[in-house]
Amino acid sequence: MNAPTGFDRARHAVPQLYELLRARIVSLELEPGASLSRPQMALEFGISQTPVREALLKLAEERLVDVFPQSATRVSLIDMAYAQETHFLRRAIELELVREIALMRPPALLARLVALLAQQEALRDAGDFDGFTEADQAFHRSMYQATGKDALWRLVRSRSGHIDRLRRLHLPAAGKLDRIVADHRQVLDAIQAGDALGAQDSLRQHLSGTLEYAETIRKSHPGFFTPG
Repeated sequence: MNAPTGFDRARHAVPQLYELLRARIVSLELEPGASLSRPQMALEFGISQTPVREALLKLAEERLVDVFPQSATRVSLIDMAYAQETHFLRRAIELELVREIALMRPPALLARLVALLAQQEALRDAGDFDGFTEADQAFHRSMYQATGKDALWRLVRSRSGHIDRLRRLHLPAAGKLDRIVADHRQVLDAIQAGDALGAQDSLRQHLSGTLEYAETIRKSHPGFFTPG
């Protein structure tokens, strides 16, 4: 049996499997509450159950799966309170990032953000939700990298699975892709103008976009969320 696209048996299995499963969970290919079978995944990827178990434990650390010993493993339900905590953390970090970047205006970063914004526009027009999400994440991560704070990006990412799934549920909503592109353009325009406060205001508006509709999203997909 051939392993799924993107999986290379010649490389260490655990990090690859972790990334592939995480991507399936965050994209909602594996829906909240879905059961995960270690034997089935081992067969799918052509590996033993040991690396499958290790990858699932890494996902459990990020609260993306719930592991029940001697029983089952399931994709975790979306925890709204945890998503809100992560939003608070990310907003606090990125407000300082855009302020620093607007005051410095590093040319290489500005060129990178311009290119990523153009890429997002093309992916929006193509209706490519997965590609659009990757470009969206790259837009934000580039700011962490340019300021030497990639470790903070890894921290935020390790907590972002719940809010990222919330955003993915919201992405098909009418006008959502247009709003993200417009928000990014406002952030970029303020940075290019050296307007630190304007960049912060635009970013604050951008990051609050999905949480404004959180209850509507939950009502549309009640089985995907934890009670309460």
